[in-house]
Amino acid sequence: MEILRSVDELKQFVSTKKCDIGFVPTMGALHNGHLSLIKQCVVENEVSIVSTFVNPAQFLPGEDLDKYPKQEASDIKLCELAGVSAIFIPSADEMYPSDEEACVVAPKRLASILEGKTRPGHFDGVLRVLCKLFHLTKAKKVYMGKKDAQQLVIVQDMVETLFFDTQIIACDIVRESDGLALSSRNAYLSEEDKCNAIRLSRSLIKASNLIKTGELDVNIIKTAMAQTLEGLQIDYVAIVDRKFNELSKVELGDTIILVAAYVGKTRLIDNQWL
Repeated sequence: MEILRSVDELKQFVSTKKCDIGFVPTMGALHNGHLSLIKQCVVENEVSIVSTFVNPAQFLPGEDLDKYPKQEASDIKLCELAGVSAIFIPSADEMYPSDEEACVVAPKRLASILEGKTRPGHFDGVLRVLCKLFHLTKAKKVYMGKKDAQQLVIVQDMVETLFFDTQIIACDIVRESDGLALSSRNAYLSEEDKCNAIRLSRSLIKASNLIKTGELDVNIIKTAMAQTLEGLQIDYVAIVDRKFNELSKVELGDTIILVAAYVGKTRLIDNQWL
């Protein structure tokens, strides 16, 4: 496995490959959720690239950029053991050589609700770096998790509207045995926090069980979820279609149930696709 730290090194690596490339963009601190994406990428592509870049453009003032978990040595080892062809570990200066540069702006409607309402400008920063990474890697397939559902839909929109020759592969959420969705930010949680964090997945299970009994009314389902989340600071509970339009009734095959809440000082998200 090659370790690449500069844009020039990545360009050189890509230029020597005559086959299609698969790519997994991450912010490092890799866990089993990332590993599931990486393994699928390695299996489905002759050449696989993983990036581990903590992207400052997608963090708002006061967020956890400076303390975001970093574990470069273990990230490299995990990728090596998984059979990755190359890992790209650039610095912020390498990815953003200028403060003034052309940027991609996320669609206003999609970027102003839910995650975008809480974190204005966040998705612009996500698209800014992914546009660069997609261009640099020339990846035919990019593997992203469904856990960041709104991000996934916005990235799919960018790929479609900017005519990228890239397919976004949506991969299922990976969970702990107790149901907690894997996240690098789980490292912030105390043991007590972890017990409370399980309420996010339990609220989704509650919603799913209601739907299985035939309850499709969104307001009733959201109220039941809020009861399961009692004691946490809820950011939002939402039920939308896969274009992130609000629903009054669950539409099986075209619905995403989303939740965001603070557990202690840590903000967590989770969702379920129906």
